[in-house]
Amino acid sequence: MFSAMNSGFTAFISLGAPAMMFFIITLLSLLFRVKISKALEGGILIALALTGMGAVITLLTGAFGPALTKFVESTGVTLSITDLGWAPLAVITWGSVYTLYFAAVCIILNVILLTLNKVRTLNVDLFNIWNLSVIGLLTLYYSDSNLILTTCVVGVVYILMLFNSDVMQPQIKALLKYDRSSITTTAHPSLLICPPVLVINELISKLIPSIDKYDFDAEKLNQKIGFWGSKFAIGVYLGFFVGLLGRLPMSELFSLAFTAGVSLELFGAVGNWFGPAIKPLSDGIASMMEKRMKGRQIYVAIDWPILASRAELWAVANILAPILLVAAILLPGNRVLPLGGILLTVLAPALLVITQGKVIRMTLIGTLLIPLFLWAATLIAEFVTQTSIAMHSFPKGMSQDQLFSSVDSDPLEKMLSMLIAKASVTLNPQMLVLAVVATLAYLGMFIWYFKRMKTINAARFSATPGADGPQN
Repeated sequence: MFSAMNSGFTAFISLGAPAMMFFIITLLSLLFRVKISKALEGGILIALALTGMGAVITLLTGAFGPALTKFVESTGVTLSITDLGWAPLAVITWGSVYTLYFAAVCIILNVILLTLNKVRTLNVDLFNIWNLSVIGLLTLYYSDSNLILTTCVVGVVYILMLFNSDVMQPQIKALLKYDRSSITTTAHPSLLICPPVLVINELISKLIPSIDKYDFDAEKLNQKIGFWGSKFAIGVYLGFFVGLLGRLPMSELFSLAFTAGVSLELFGAVGNWFGPAIKPLSDGIASMMEKRMKGRQIYVAIDWPILASRAELWAVANILAPILLVAAILLPGNRVLPLGGILLTVLAPALLVITQGKVIRMTLIGTLLIPLFLWAATLIAEFVTQTSIAMHSFPKGMSQDQLFSSVDSDPLEKMLSMLIAKASVTLNPQMLVLAVVATLAYLGMFIWYFKRMKTINAARFSATPGADGPQN
């Protein structure tokens, strides 16, 4: 019997990530009483999104592969790891059945915490569970598949996400000028970088108290930049930059620049398909939860782009792009050339929320935190590459010995999960002590952050009707 089950499971996996996720998302949606037409719509969209993202990755890597080789040869700069943004991580995680396991763990934790009245947030942003799945798969990879340890790591990080969503809700309400009855928030994993942002923001207030006098209008800056700050344009700049340093002939230089521009824009376009694909399932879960939580105020957490209407976010993303590129070249220990993640939308939302849109503070804090993202991307490159090969999703156009990675969210969580996992396997006393100290420091930072955010919320919004903070 077990042999037959294993054969069936192997055959299912061999269908590939798009087909596998088509069946899984469709069946899960039906389980939560979504109409069959909507369930099929979600299943087809997730399959198309995964297929499209794989095609864009192939386009980008096929264009940049030879250029990056020449770039390294001609400059001596050892940026030998290609950053493909969040896309390859999404493809890897949504192609793994562990992602559904992690999603189940997170849903159960959310229900328990809501039932016990420890949090107000109902997180319906199921697509971005893949961010947590990366942390889980990293832990599995380096811990010799220790599922108990992995579940604990993912569970703790998710609980911190929910508490963070609660304490950010008043800030988000103020930023977006929502009315007093608004229940909208976000629990996006990228906002787990908020505690370090708040630490630096507090230091700036103490050391440079007059900094806000020099702030400027981000909307006017965005209007002036226009097309020249778009993903199209930034991709072209990168293509020309790498091509010139790689001493490509003019024909290849222009081809690379325009391919990069198209690829960066397509990352965003195809990425937008994932949200609607998961929406029917999210709506089904939300509807079931609302029936069981009548009479309580619940925050509904959706994806981070609810913050995208603020001009400061895009102004700072454009300012940080060239800083990220320079930092990548100069930073000791970094081996990643930022391409897909050149627009730091994994950092800008946290900067926006904590500083309440103060551009100079956002830029300064972002610059100081950039090394974390580059070091994390360097550290996870082996995992990303090897896992991609094992799952038969390795980008075409790249040689099998070439590493690739992602300048993406949760750098602290990725580095901490790797440390904990390695310590659990080696049982090296020094590494165990380091893992314990790092974990305690990480959790201590969050405890301080939650307390400080409640104080800030009380002081800043106590006079605003309906701008009450979380009750946990």
